[in-house]
Amino acid sequence: MPDLFHSLHKTDIGHLRIIAEFWGLELESNDFDSALEELCASLLDLETVSETLDILQAPAKTALTELINTNGKIEWSVFARKHGEIREMGAGKRDRERPHLKPTSTSEILFYRALIAKAFFETDKGLQEFAYIPEDLLEVIQEVGATHISPLQINEPLGRPATPVEKSFEISANNFILDDATTYLAQMRIGGRVATSETSGVSRPQVGLHTLLTTANLIKKDTLHPENVKTFLEASRTEALNFLYNAWLKSDTFDELRLIPTIICEGEWKNQPQITREFLINLINDISQGKWWSLNAFVKAIKEKFPDFQRPAGDYDSWFIKRESDGQYLRGFAYWDSVDGALIKYVIQTLHWLGKVDIASTDENGITTAFRVNTVIEKKEETGKIVVASNGKISVSRYFSRATRYQIARFCEWDEEKNDNFNYSISAKSLKRANEQGLKAEQLLALLVKHTNNNVPPALVKALKNWNTNGSEARVENLFVLRVSKPEIIEEMRKSKAGKFLGELLSPTAVIIKSGTIQKITAALAELGLLAEVYIDE
Repeated sequence: MPDLFHSLHKTDIGHLRIIAEFWGLELESNDFDSALEELCASLLDLETVSETLDILQAPAKTALTELINTNGKIEWSVFARKHGEIREMGAGKRDRERPHLKPTSTSEILFYRALIAKAFFETDKGLQEFAYIPEDLLEVIQEVGATHISPLQINEPLGRPATPVEKSFEISANNFILDDATTYLAQMRIGGRVATSETSGVSRPQVGLHTLLTTANLIKKDTLHPENVKTFLEASRTEALNFLYNAWLKSDTFDELRLIPTIICEGEWKNQPQITREFLINLINDISQGKWWSLNAFVKAIKEKFPDFQRPAGDYDSWFIKRESDGQYLRGFAYWDSVDGALIKYVIQTLHWLGKVDIASTDENGITTAFRVNTVIEKKEETGKIVVASNGKISVSRYFSRATRYQIARFCEWDEEKNDNFNYSISAKSLKRANEQGLKAEQLLALLVKHTNNNVPPALVKALKNWNTNGSEARVENLFVLRVSKPEIIEEMRKSKAGKFLGELLSPTAVIIKSGTIQKITAALAELGLLAEVYIDE
């Protein structure tokens, strides 16, 4: 950083005299260069600095402390948002209006005492403007400042403990994401539509799960990575959960900002999700494990101390983000809570999803108002069981082998999940679908025999063996039937243009008609002088 001499070199003699007045000094020289050297020598005196710090007001001391604790410099947009701007004016206007006597911000108080300056510095994000303490003055302040300025507790957690109301309804972290992942991977393998999953009151849209599984290299270009999926499904629940968490933690492609359901991100601008995530995780880790913490107070404290945690150079205009509900573009710091605040809450929800954070709300199924860094998830490593009924119903416990459930799911229709059990039904349709993917009914039978200790009902064993040999031997379907008063009408219909729409004859006066041809059949009957009644069950 520049020293005091170079920080003041572009000012004028009037500005130097203002600084000298605040420090209780009197400049003897009227020449700028000589006056600057004289002022710098006096301002770097230990006793003079001590006296000046003594009479600083509390807000100015706080701002100076923040700079000291960040190695003497802070991005100007961050500093000014909290401590105010410095009004730009030339020497003439300054001498007329005397802003140093009526400062409008803490920044002006420090600026007209030469305790801070402004300059552009090169950073990883490019050239950015900073507020800074001149380097040689910083060294003196650090030497004498301990008795004059209360240092910040850098590792003190942001926010405050949760109130009893904020943590009224607790939701403990769990590892149910592993079951959601198993279901999702099985459905992708089948090739069907994947439904949104909800567990423990926290909605997990499929796009977030798909992104996470892609990040973990279980999905690649919208297809499964077979070997990785196998390893993941066969891992213990503890190992599998840690695998997903670490994949998320280190990912620079899992972008929470673009997954927040209340906003839509547009355009080619780029953010840095991994760096942002790491910053927030560090703040969360400052909170004692097992202590409930207010989510709103945590977000508010970040807004006050680190508002630009994800914004290069405090840029709130170049990111095109709009509100999902009404399409309103959220540009400018005024929408911080809707974008940056929402991101913090989404990260907390993601940590809950990944089993690292407990959450709580003021009312049942309400929005999250408190969180707690998780202690230990109850471990149930494949202690569940599988139950098979003679009617083809299969119930698989959440804590049964995920690899086995993944395989069973590929042979079955999926029923509703109940009481920590995933329920399936074997049907001709599901076996036909499995057969099209190269799976045989005998493979399902072998799977069930193995994992039920040969406790598969005989009727189901027979049905699967018959299917494996003969395929479908019975069919239930919806049909449209044309019934007439005498056989001759059907004969006349077969000779007409509508004859091609007639199917199997059920009786001399009843015939199946093809789906979607009712209007053509009734028109053909009308040409024969017959008006048909149409009955369709809704």
